[in-house]
Amino acid sequence: MKNGERRKIRVVVVGGGTAGWMTAAGLVGLLPAACYVTLIESEAIGIVGVGEATLPHLRLYLERLGIDERAFMAATDATYKLGIEFRDFGRIGDRYIHPFGTYGRPLAGVAFHHYWLRRDRAGAVPPIGAFSAGVVAAERCRFERPGSDPGDPTTSFGYAYQFDATRFAPFLRDWAEARGVTRIEGRIVRADRHGDSVTAVEMDDGRRIEGDLFVDCSGFRSLLLGETLAEPWEDWSHWLPCDRAVAVPCASPPGTIEPYTRATAMPAGWRWRIPLRHRVGNGYVYASAHCSDDEAAAALLAGLDGEPLADPRPLRFRAGRWRRSWAGNVVAVGLASGFLEPLESTSIYLVQAAITSLIEHFPDTRVAPADRDGFNAAIDAEYDRIRDFLILHYHATERADSPFWNHVRTMTIPDTLADKLALWRGSAQVARYGHGLFLEPSWVAVYLGQRVVPTGWDPRADQPDAAGLDRALGSLAQAIADRVRAMPGHDAALAL
Repeated sequence: MKNGERRKIRVVVVGGGTAGWMTAAGLVGLLPAACYVTLIESEAIGIVGVGEATLPHLRLYLERLGIDERAFMAATDATYKLGIEFRDFGRIGDRYIHPFGTYGRPLAGVAFHHYWLRRDRAGAVPPIGAFSAGVVAAERCRFERPGSDPGDPTTSFGYAYQFDATRFAPFLRDWAEARGVTRIEGRIVRADRHGDSVTAVEMDDGRRIEGDLFVDCSGFRSLLLGETLAEPWEDWSHWLPCDRAVAVPCASPPGTIEPYTRATAMPAGWRWRIPLRHRVGNGYVYASAHCSDDEAAAALLAGLDGEPLADPRPLRFRAGRWRRSWAGNVVAVGLASGFLEPLESTSIYLVQAAITSLIEHFPDTRVAPADRDGFNAAIDAEYDRIRDFLILHYHATERADSPFWNHVRTMTIPDTLADKLALWRGSAQVARYGHGLFLEPSWVAVYLGQRVVPTGWDPRADQPDAAGLDRALGSLAQAIADRVRAMPGHDAALAL
């Protein structure tokens, strides 16, 4: 190297799809001076392509790369998403929305939900969703971009997207190739291994592609991490027993496009509904021990609100993750790293979290154990916290109407989740952690939405005068309702 120049790392991304092209775009967009990026994919291998609902973090990914939001939305037929509606989870007939944003505003250092719990015990307040601009806007099918003041509860909400996943990867491919990513078409037949690292991958036409760092985006197969390096697998199916899904798009029904994703509990799992501009994505995630493939497909088709546009597509998976997502010089991203069902739209988030952590721990001239360990610690924490949050949706139920729901209601849960539940039930406190997904408002939404009501609250919430507190709460709910009423409808916002 001359003049202190850094040698570029040769990065080989194995697999395309959303994970592969998000990785390639992220590396070439944010580390152009640190690496050469080659992506290998085969047009003969399809993508899973059912993860059409996202979290607000995807907006940050697009912004960091300088990708225009409107161009992305037009290319992927995207709609806006303010949260997820859950139906029939606590009891049949129950409904709540998990929003992207907070409830109310804290007072004297005490979170809003403590004051709400105090007055709800007296029957003096509307549902907690009335104090979330995101929930109210979702219910009224309205949308505008949030305001810049995070302390203003009438505008402090987040939003994400619902989009056609089969169009996202091609959109990113065009963007990434224009900035220097080399794409190789073909099928990989084997990987060459030396010790705990991969040195090259060999194509079916005899080509041999060498690299310094390999990113495994090969999906459920996990060609490099799982097959080649034989990383041990951590099975979580005893907590998350759903192991199959069937998906089908349907025509959009008449009326306004909802700015939220819907999850409806079913006898052996749950069903998703994701409204796009040109169609609706639907699927049934279920446990094969409690439902046959034919029964699942029939139940899904019976629940559509538009004509099916394709035959039902089956998927098989297992809940869990590889013990390490980065082993040797192989970093697994997306489904090659692990799988958690899309109950909270976390699939693309986990891809993005891995890309972010890889950039933060990107090797200099060789892979350092400290970088690898730091990456694994961050990704392990993401998976473990999301796992607990998903288990909560199943375990926090009063349903005993089917063998599936009776099982998840009575099963032994991880100690980490049991501790969180105990803390909440006793004092309405939400366990805190420094970084990661699903912070306090998300846990509050699911706890209260699924009837996990604490026996107490922060005693400081008892200090305000009850009548004055009721007036303040009423004024806040009214201010949020007025602000949402002034928002354009979701369809109108999409046309802007």
